[in-house]
Amino acid sequence: MHALKTTRVPNPHRTVDRVTRILEEVLYNPGLGLADLVRAMDTPKSSLHGFMRGLMAKGWLYEDNHRFYLGPAVYGLTLASGNVRAGQVTQADLLTLHDRTGAAVFLGVQAGDDLIYVADAGSDHIVGFEARTSIRRRLLVTAGGKALLATRSEADLDAYLRRRLPEEGPLVEAFLSECSGIRKKRIAINVREGGSRFAIATAIPNRDGQPSATVTIVGRSRELQPRQRELEALLIDSVDAWAWRTDVAREAI
Repeated sequence: MHALKTTRVPNPHRTVDRVTRILEEVLYNPGLGLADLVRAMDTPKSSLHGFMRGLMAKGWLYEDNHRFYLGPAVYGLTLASGNVRAGQVTQADLLTLHDRTGAAVFLGVQAGDDLIYVADAGSDHIVGFEARTSIRRRLLVTAGGKALLATRSEADLDAYLRRRLPEEGPLVEAFLSECSGIRKKRIAINVREGGSRFAIATAIPNRDGQPSATVTIVGRSRELQPRQRELEALLIDSVDAWAWRTDVAREAI
């Protein structure tokens, strides 16, 4: 009799957490000095200095006049990424979708248990500000995150939901009530800011049918909700067209 296969839950690692925090601080605050990072991370200067030297040695950061910036290794990694490629989704695609919908468009990818926006078109001051000041968004609080979660197998989804904190219980319950509808329509929606902001999202499949990213349309509820069915159809048509392109690309978004 075969043993049941279980999903291993990744555990935080202090060193990895420290390194990713450094990169995220520099990403959103280019030109930070070492003293700025010490204050932002509440970490001893002697400890942080070693991490910074290691990141610079590998090209993840570079220093100019005692200020730190993302290094070439970061951009090399995005160029080599197999998930979101320019051959599959381009900035022009996002601009076209923005023109057709009249709403802001955000492209996101999953990173662990979070969603990260990697490109956008159009303007939505609330979401745009959030995307530029906090790199990570919880999957359960975004339309794009819910669209990705709904594509998971039952086992993976159950493992993810079991890892949620007690205070996330209402979010889990709300998602479970929506999940079957999201899977059926391939569309997730979100209403925020007291009902004034409306978002529609869907997962972007690759040629094998596996989700590689998510695209979200965001705007004022009074403008988008009356057009919900039209916008849903535009989203599905767009991502299906993107999914059948070649996986070979010269550059990434």
